[in-house]
Amino acid sequence: MQEAFVRTTINEAGIATITFFHPQSNSMPGSQLAALAAEIEKAGNNPSAKVIVLRSEGEKAFCAGASFDELIAIKDRETGLKFFSGFAHVINAMRKAPKFILARVQGKAVGGGVGIASAADYTFAVKSASVKLSELAVGIGPFVVGPAVERKVGTSAFSQLTINATEWQSADWAREKGLYADVFETSEAMDAAIEALANKLATSNPEAMQMLKGIMWEGTTHWDNLLLARAGMSGTLVLSDFTVNAINTFKQK
Repeated sequence: MQEAFVRTTINEAGIATITFFHPQSNSMPGSQLAALAAEIEKAGNNPSAKVIVLRSEGEKAFCAGASFDELIAIKDRETGLKFFSGFAHVINAMRKAPKFILARVQGKAVGGGVGIASAADYTFAVKSASVKLSELAVGIGPFVVGPAVERKVGTSAFSQLTINATEWQSADWAREKGLYADVFETSEAMDAAIEALANKLATSNPEAMQMLKGIMWEGTTHWDNLLLARAGMSGTLVLSDFTVNAINTFKQK
């Protein structure tokens, strides 16, 4: 079985491609989240990188969210806070990177995966890339990723995803709500569109793009503290008997 990884490549055009993989449907254990946040920050600070493309390996799942194995293993609030802070660090790294981030969503996105897709500056997807915020179904809530998702789709659509936690919403729905910028029939068509836009951005004025990104993310400087506070909420709830039983039941399905 292929081992989990996070890796970055930068081509001659200045396109930095960050790829992550985990054999369990690209779920994200704490070490994976830390590595992903570090790679995003590094690419953002690398003068050779003009634009960032964020993608995962595989065909069926872009990201299945939090690692259930790690969730079940959490026994105290400090461990829970540290785990859920992983998604906070990834989203904040994406927010603060001084370069546009293009996300490639080639499969379903769940929980934290929806948060990552939402935190990108421009997100491409295929028809099969449906989305779901399943947190409430396992006794917690999308507290950490919530600000990124709500910023992208609005309060009404975010509430719909949060409350109807067991139902998938289609890629077309996500495009209508603004989460996805473009939806394609095939991954080949999506990749061609990503390459075209990334190459255009790689030749654009980097100062102008950095200024534009700053404007697009105005009003989010408090997220450094907000997302960590939200991580504490999840870290507390994951210890409850209700959540422990819900996660075990969900994992056995």
